[in-house]
Amino acid sequence: MTRVAAIDCGTNSVRLLIADIVPGEAGGTLTDVERRMEIVRLGEGVDETGRLSPAALERTFAAMRGYAGLIERHGALAGHGPVKTRVVATSATRDAENRADFVSGVVDIFGVVPEVISGDEEAELSFAGATRELAALRPARPYLVVDIGGGSTEFVLGSSAADAARSTDIGCVRMTERHLRGDPPSPQQISGAAADIDAALAAVRETVPVDEARTLVGLAGSVTTVAGIALDLPEYDPSRIHLSRITATQVHDVTRRLLHATRAERAEIGVMHPGRVDVIGAGALILDRIMREYGFGAVVVSEHDILDGIAWSLL
Repeated sequence: MTRVAAIDCGTNSVRLLIADIVPGEAGGTLTDVERRMEIVRLGEGVDETGRLSPAALERTFAAMRGYAGLIERHGALAGHGPVKTRVVATSATRDAENRADFVSGVVDIFGVVPEVISGDEEAELSFAGATRELAALRPARPYLVVDIGGGSTEFVLGSSAADAARSTDIGCVRMTERHLRGDPPSPQQISGAAADIDAALAAVRETVPVDEARTLVGLAGSVTTVAGIALDLPEYDPSRIHLSRITATQVHDVTRRLLHATRAERAEIGVMHPGRVDVIGAGALILDRIMREYGFGAVVVSEHDILDGIAWSLL
């Protein structure tokens, strides 16, 4: 057994997974020890300024210091000593002129150099994390795995491994800052965001044969929150959301509801994390446009994603 710690630092959130991995002929098993998420909005303003702000960096580092304490504690409790740790940063850090400030801060906290990975690397890790458990459902292959993040969305097509991938600069934070500024957004703002998303989806078709996909698999907080709303859950329940199947009609209805609600109304939704209130409309719209443009009648929702892929990569 190997105890590992995976940290995924995205545009909107920073997440931690401490897990025990046991290798095996069927691919092995991954058992959660600790899974945490904090909304830090590292990418706030990056689309406009090209830089990570001091306030955003400090929010992120504060969350990471807490994670470092958990990693140390769980390593000691298991009698393992230092836990194998990998820190991965994605869209916001890729885009920032001052990412060296982020890198030095992470080294101070964890003692490891964070990897500012490419969109293709992000896509492959997301695919690995999302698809290991799908065999039990027997969904049709190949899969199109879609990871809707804060700054970017990754598209990966494959059956047992990633065969084609594309990262695009459409994410819930980026689309909100660029278009959906009203409370609620105006029809013109929604149309502008949809046009931006559709242009990105057309570009994805150039390198990823999306029409070959038989099952759409959706990842990350925007997708899981839409699923929780569609399932009419009173509060966020990962066990009920994980591997649920949400129809295109349900996604469209939830998207319409979110885009026409005020910020205060969205905040009252039981499954809503406070840090997603202002960006969930954009995240839902991205998922809705994907299903419309690529012709999917349903999406299989996974709670396991790039974070699990990072953990598996440490085996």
